Amino acid sequence: MAFFVNREKAIENTMQLRKVMSREAGMDTQYQMHTFANGIRFIHKYLPFSQVSHIGYVLDIGSRDEAPHQQGLAHFWEHMAFKGTRRRRAYHILNRLEAVGGELNAYTTKEKICFYASVLNDYYLQAVDLLTDITFDSVFPEKQIEREKGVILEEIAMYKDSPEEAIQDEFDALVFGDHPLGYNILGTEESVRSFSRHDFREFIDTHLSTDRIVIASVSGLPFEKVLPKVERLIEGIAPRYQPKRRLPFSGQLYCPRQEEKHLPISQAHCALGRPAYSMHHPDRLSFFLLNNLLGGPAMSSRLNMLLRERYGYVYGIESSYTPLSDTGLWGIFFAIDAKHLSKAEKLILQEMQRLCEQPLGVRQLKQAKNQLKGQLAMAEENNLNFMLMMGKTILDYGYIDPLPKLFEEIDAITAGQLQAVAQQIFQPQSLSFLRYIPQQA
Repeated sequence: MAFFVNREKAIENTMQLRKVMSREAGMDTQYQMHTFANGIRFIHKYLPFSQVSHIGYVLDIGSRDEAPHQQGLAHFWEHMAFKGTRRRRAYHILNRLEAVGGELNAYTTKEKICFYASVLNDYYLQAVDLLTDITFDSVFPEKQIEREKGVILEEIAMYKDSPEEAIQDEFDALVFGDHPLGYNILGTEESVRSFSRHDFREFIDTHLSTDRIVIASVSGLPFEKVLPKVERLIEGIAPRYQPKRRLPFSGQLYCPRQEEKHLPISQAHCALGRPAYSMHHPDRLSFFLLNNLLGGPAMSSRLNMLLRERYGYVYGIESSYTPLSDTGLWGIFFAIDAKHLSKAEKLILQEMQRLCEQPLGVRQLKQAKNQLKGQLAMAEENNLNFMLMMGKTILDYGYIDPLPKLFEEIDAITAGQLQAVAQQIFQPQSLSFLRYIPQQA
């Protein structure tokens, strides 16, 4: 059965959980890590029966590091990394791994940029070499910059034409306001049109720090075989240390807001939520479990059972929690016939109030925990996503807990903890609402 929250979204949710849960326990012995002389860390997981290697450079740089006039620059850098280096033209970059059946890709978030590749084990060295080249040696040809502006402007237009995507970006801006966390990762049409080679150089020189770069690897090749190869490729990279310049976000900066837009769409779309716990908050894991119970990827989540199965109001509904370094974002997103919107919002608030007033029973709590543990275990079987998770987690915490340790953390959560978190986060007066309403014909 098709469902609104697809498998990729479920994997991302459980990757967020891994970030939430890694703390001060020692790292699992199945992972090996080495720090090079220039400060770059290399973490590797050996899968002896795998024919495929997944490798990624994860950088502790994201859209929140941009100045107001730089909005979209981190994401544009991600695009331009494929457009030429001192050693390679764009075609040679794109064809280098595809010619041997591999894949090359990248993405940008609020706090991370990642360049990554998947190849057969025989081409591991080629993949690391190419990723190192595009990460550190891009030349940003002016002609390519001008050409890529059109591509990104089309990407912006595409998202604007997709209300289920656009509302999530605009909800960030509603919650975080003028703070850099409210910037659209793609930038604005005005900012994208303004960028030149100088802007990329300035941004990289300001924010790239080798002690905040992790090379993550999941491979059928053992650590002792790949480590020397990786070291030879990056030993020539000079160490560079830049202080973090991120503008912190505190609760005092948040003011609940409601905004309504009338658009030429057929369904109403709604986002509601607020800032939440950071990845270092002691209640972050309890809230992740609570959010998963309320509107996580399972079709038996409370909101899906209520709004889809009982009333037939929605095709799907998603509740997501994204922990960040100094804050977090929690939101509920759904599309619905406009005539049912008010009723749906009322039902959602009532369900949240139930979690505030009624602690979970023993059976309910055990089921919620088992569901989350199963999701986490299954997500870890996706080796590409697991590699990306390792890089992010080492950057954010410096540790990766073994799965049994994570299960212990989940099992230790009490019904009282979940109720206390619900009472703190699910306050109606603290929520922001963004609504897209279909225009009247």
